[in-house]
Amino acid sequence: MMPWTQYDAAAPGTGLSVAIKDSIDVRGWPTQGGSRAYADAPPAQADAQVVRALRQAGWRILGKTVLHELAFGVTGINDWAGTPINPQAPDRIPGGSSSGSAVAVAAGLADVALGTDTGGSVRLPAACCGVFGLKPTFGRLSRAGALPAHTSLDCIGPFARDMAALVEAMRVLAPPFRLPSLNEVPRIGVVSVNTDAEVAGAIEASLRRSGWHCETVSLRLLDDAFEAALTVINAETWAAFGHFTGQGTLGGDVELRLGKARSSDASAVADAEQVRARFSAEVDHLLQRYDALALPTLPSLPPTVAAVRAGAPVIDLTRFVRPFNLSGHPALSIPVPCPGLPLRCGLQLVGRQGDDERLCALAARLEHLQ
Repeated sequence: MMPWTQYDAAAPGTGLSVAIKDSIDVRGWPTQGGSRAYADAPPAQADAQVVRALRQAGWRILGKTVLHELAFGVTGINDWAGTPINPQAPDRIPGGSSSGSAVAVAAGLADVALGTDTGGSVRLPAACCGVFGLKPTFGRLSRAGALPAHTSLDCIGPFARDMAALVEAMRVLAPPFRLPSLNEVPRIGVVSVNTDAEVAGAIEASLRRSGWHCETVSLRLLDDAFEAALTVINAETWAAFGHFTGQGTLGGDVELRLGKARSSDASAVADAEQVRARFSAEVDHLLQRYDALALPTLPSLPPTVAAVRAGAPVIDLTRFVRPFNLSGHPALSIPVPCPGLPLRCGLQLVGRQGDDERLCALAARLEHLQ
């Protein structure tokens, strides 16, 4: 299955080619959010602000990409809009929710793609498909023209096969975007987490090759932040899309998740907001000592499509990415070799609030040291 919902091979422009997740408006094409609920959506009358910036810079808007329905899922499996095939591991999930965007880049169909990341939805598919994926600092890129309209978690972010293309996208989307010089050996706090042996080995080997000063650190509230972020996303997604339940227009997994999200009450959200404040402060405190924090993007290799369809649990795949949606810190998934396997795993770097440029400079340095 190809990643496109709409495609224009003759797209005008002289710059890099870009694919756009179908939760972001592109003038003249409907925004369907991967859902039958939006099957009759009219063509968008205007580009989202990020699309307008790319178009004005001469980039070629190739088309719109499929996604996990309503951007509310982590596998990328979508029986209505289609499930794109993971280029680096066809039997494994492409990851969600920005599945088609990750696949378009990994397959070489586009230089760059835009996705959205509410609970890992750029970084998770980037790790599954073996490409770079950036969740910028919350609010760094405009979400005008993206679904849902109101969120305290979601960010638009780019995918690319190399950091040069990803940085070029950020230069257009968030000018001025200039990478700082890294004149000293970076200091990295390596977050202690439990992972499968294959992933742990890949991260350890990559950091060892970097030559960076690495020290093991603890994020005491990481698990609390994961749970709090689930509470917030459930409440906000129910507010945005809950009216679609019970109408027979949603896929079974999203209908079920939205049904559970209905129970998120105000007191639970208030408690989650207290966790947000404490976890954000904990991350900020560590980043006073380190240039970035490092941890796996995923706790395990991506599961197979067959295993997921058979009922394998998947929400834990977001355990290391979702907390940084809650805190708003920029986070970037970097593909690194997975020893002994024909796959690349995701190494996640987390940077200081607003300093996306330094985070990208670190990723570019690591890319050249692999």
